Amino acid sequence: MPLELNLVCSPEEAQSNESILNIVHGLYGVEKNSVHHITILRRSIDARRSPIKINLRVALYQKGEKVHEERFSPRNYDKKDRQKKVVIIGFGPAGMFAALRCIELGLQPIVLERGKDVQARRRDLKSINRDNIVGEDSNYCFGEGGAGTYSDGKLYTRVKNKKAVRRVLEILVQHGATSEILVEAHPHIGTNRLPGVVKNIRECILNAGGEIHFETKMTDLILNQGKILGVIDQNNNEHIGDAFLLATGHSARDVFELLHQKNIALEAKEFAMGVRIEHPQELIDQIQYHSYPRGEYLPAASYKLVEQVKDRGVYSFCMCPGGFIVPSATAQEELVVNGMSPSKRDNKYANSGIVVSIEAEDWQEFDSFGPLAALEYQKRAEKMMWLAGGSTQTAGAQRLVDFCTNKVSTNLNDTSYIPGLNSIDMSEALSKNISDRLQIGFKKFGQKMKGYYTNEANIIGIESRTSSPVRIPRDKFLLNHPEVSNLFPCGEGGGFAGGIVSAGIDGERSTEAILKYLES
Repeated sequence: MPLELNLVCSPEEAQSNESILNIVHGLYGVEKNSVHHITILRRSIDARRSPIKINLRVALYQKGEKVHEERFSPRNYDKKDRQKKVVIIGFGPAGMFAALRCIELGLQPIVLERGKDVQARRRDLKSINRDNIVGEDSNYCFGEGGAGTYSDGKLYTRVKNKKAVRRVLEILVQHGATSEILVEAHPHIGTNRLPGVVKNIRECILNAGGEIHFETKMTDLILNQGKILGVIDQNNNEHIGDAFLLATGHSARDVFELLHQKNIALEAKEFAMGVRIEHPQELIDQIQYHSYPRGEYLPAASYKLVEQVKDRGVYSFCMCPGGFIVPSATAQEELVVNGMSPSKRDNKYANSGIVVSIEAEDWQEFDSFGPLAALEYQKRAEKMMWLAGGSTQTAGAQRLVDFCTNKVSTNLNDTSYIPGLNSIDMSEALSKNISDRLQIGFKKFGQKMKGYYTNEANIIGIESRTSSPVRIPRDKFLLNHPEVSNLFPCGEGGGFAGGIVSAGIDGERSTEAILKYLES
């Protein structure tokens, strides 16, 4: 068995096996020439103070010990006849992992995805960035792999089930992600690498006999005595199954509206809205690394901020070091922004959502919409920002200090946002309950991170798709809808996940619940 040890070293030392061996010899007396291989098991950065330290857990293989570099045993996705059919609506993380789990459990996955495959999606992303044309079924939110495919690939999660988290990460590695995600404390794939991983998952499902139908949008349900018999797509084709897994993501508003029309119970849900803030990455590095030179040994620095302001949470969301801001609208007359980072995180800007908790009192004027009241509040905010930006995907923006001191910016900083920025009074474009709290929150963040509160930063709006404003209820243990026994809502769209890993875990759990349902 290899010797496993915890080490603390400098960023430079962490890159060198020779330096690691010197530390091991000094601390534990292990002779350097007795070690013939080192495997890094875990790596994290301690940037709380200067100098910056790297925490490592290493496995040392000494002479005579066989090296086992395999971190896990790949799963088998065999092709076989499967009698029970599970119709999966949506092919984001929840839908992808549900389909893979179906194959493992002997169920037949039939995936319906309203958007296009990852390659074809690129043309529509170019259209929204360059031509202000929003493809309503193919964009940064809809299409193969869901919102995560072209908007970052951060894999950090607060899910406490380490075994389930590890399983999702291993499946991603099996399908092409770098094995570094099994090591890093805050793993990240990158928007440039994710499409290849998603494509490999698709091919795995198809090779095992699963079905995937792109550009196929659910438009109606065939209901009978508390069960779904099938779903109907936009071409009036019927898709019949034994169980139905709803994994449409948080932006499929027409799905929520369809369920409401069918009198299937829904609930309005609290979420968050705010802006994207963009700083020079060099500035964030200087703040977070205490002016310690980042050089080639440290990654682009990130941050996580939270404050309570007037009894609401104001916090950073989806922070993207070395990243880009992208237009994430799903309809022509709305404006939404989100962030992404490539695998190297080597862009010169850092961006993050800074959002405010949205609660029931905020959407009271939309109470006539019942469970869709929060959704209508969200839609109005995005329409207001679209109008404020100039009725295109050009986004409204303001320098940070100008925003907090109620001064319209005479000019704006350079930006990574390709459609461009329009200087506006963001306080007028945002709801007062959001803008007031943001102004206080930003000043408090500046006290925590000296240099953060600066006019070198732009705020850009609106960041509104943090999570679903609707929850589709389900049984706590059986995971099916309380009124429709073979409907299993899951992932971000159901209100049960937030991010790639948690959505993947929920897709797997829901599939396991489907198997129990079908066997009962």
